[in-house]
Amino acid sequence: MKLEIATCQFPVSSDLRRNTRYVLRQMSAAKEGGAHVAHFAEGALSGYAGADFDSFEGFDWELLRECSLEVLEHARRLRLRVLLGSSHRLTGRRKPHNSVYVIDERGRIVDRYDKRFCAGDRAGKTGDLAHYSPGDHVSLFAIRGVRCGVLICHEYRYPELYREYKKRGVQMVFHSYHAANASRADLAAMRDQVGAENHRFNRGTTLPEITMPAAMQASAASSHVWISCPNSSARESCWPGFFVRPDGVITGRLHRNRAGILFSTLDTREPLYDSTVAWRGRAMRGVYHTGRVARDPRSRNRSEL
Repeated sequence: MKLEIATCQFPVSSDLRRNTRYVLRQMSAAKEGGAHVAHFAEGALSGYAGADFDSFEGFDWELLRECSLEVLEHARRLRLRVLLGSSHRLTGRRKPHNSVYVIDERGRIVDRYDKRFCAGDRAGKTGDLAHYSPGDHVSLFAIRGVRCGVLICHEYRYPELYREYKKRGVQMVFHSYHAANASRADLAAMRDQVGAENHRFNRGTTLPEITMPAAMQASAASSHVWISCPNSSARESCWPGFFVRPDGVITGRLHRNRAGILFSTLDTREPLYDSTVAWRGRAMRGVYHTGRVARDPRSRNRSEL
């Protein structure tokens, strides 16, 4: 089975109309480029609280609804699947969800993934938790016979989430990011945190630039899944969007701080290297060795030569 994926990035902002124009244009370009699905960054439509705007106080939820309906209608006209990062309003004074809407080719929302591991302190006063309510569910769906799941940004720190999706037969993970809109001062501070003496040893100079792509390669290779990773390109962006195949190889990358679309092909028939295929299922069941254990007294005695 083949699936054509458009990993989309643009400078996400607090301007909902501007975000919507970017989303609609990139959806059209994705369709023209032969994509079956367009995948957008965390908070692509609504903007990302704490980075693109200070808080949800005074947020125009009615305008976000109007913009969301425009995206749904455009998806219907294009007959295009869309994975759209946005914010999902809850009732009363509850904080909204940080979400990715799963939109089918008829322009219908068929599922919504809500970020479960929101960064922040236990009191919920910092990071995502200062602005968002965490979710509590996986999102599973199929596109052209390919079983898919969704994750959001900080969740790259939790490999258990990839394993859980793998247990459920997921082949493709749409992992939306927002590691952007940092001031030059913030970027300099992040580089100092890594340490200038360590820059030459790493593929990147900030923790997001170093750890996020590396974690995606590791997750792809250990669980043998494809991963699409869009990011906001708002200056300063920590890294550009990219795509990883199941052997951990990055097959394409966009340009930092620049809007663009990366087209990638997922082909389930492609014979990609998978060194753990014989034993991965066993490890996921809690059996942490390959082969047959030796029933031998010299094996059991671990304190003598």
